[in-house]
Amino acid sequence: MNIRSLTRGDGVVTGAAVLLFIASFLRLYDTDFVKTNAWDGLGTGLGLYMGGVIGAALIVVNRCLPQPRKVAGLDLGVVGVAFTVLVAWSLFWTLVDIPGSVGAGSGLILGFIAALVLAGAGVATPLVPALQAALIPAPKPGAPQPYGVQPQGGYGYPGAGQQPYGGQSQQAQPFGGGAQPQPAPQGQPAAAFSPFWFAVPAPRPLFAEDGSPAPIAELAPGVWYLAVEQRGQGLLTEMQDGRRGVLQDASNIQRG
Repeated sequence: MNIRSLTRGDGVVTGAAVLLFIASFLRLYDTDFVKTNAWDGLGTGLGLYMGGVIGAALIVVNRCLPQPRKVAGLDLGVVGVAFTVLVAWSLFWTLVDIPGSVGAGSGLILGFIAALVLAGAGVATPLVPALQAALIPAPKPGAPQPYGVQPQGGYGYPGAGQQPYGGQSQQAQPFGGGAQPQPAPQGQPAAAFSPFWFAVPAPRPLFAEDGSPAPIAELAPGVWYLAVEQRGQGLLTEMQDGRRGVLQDASNIQRG
């Protein structure tokens, strides 16, 4: 599991789930005669309030996994979002249908607000770019990276032109030393591709080199990957476990 793949939306989901859990211990109804909370009825405590917390856990866990998991053919994150929407819907009608002799307690009001925020963040995160940004920023390239400690100024790092990888000449060399540079567009001089480290701003699929439409892996924010060579508008990328694939969407990546 990789917590660096969590987004800002996942942070909102987690915070709302904690608030919902706290609300379950507060008074459900405002009355001087009966002091109850959600846990006085298992259907409310476990079935409603904890249902929202479980939904949030499914969303966050699914984001941390290397590959999305499915339950009965449904994506685990989608199941979690469905839980949160159902909880918000149920708490809304519980709030509306309060008997006239009592009032809504702090636990019911706070629980509905938390469930509404939780459901909203779960639905909006895949749609709003601001919520898709990494919750934990990627470390600076000067620190040891997934491929091991690189020499100061190694390729893909600031100052690469002063100390290229492997102590070779100051001119950037293609990856592996023997690969030829990719052909340049007509009318432009050919230029050697210099491998570099990069991080993605949001989870992005990695496709096989043979052009298969199905992704072979997903690149997670907060992790540094090695761009080996240019493939059209994409990048041939090497992962920490040595697997290679093509990142077709290389827009807005963070270079090391």
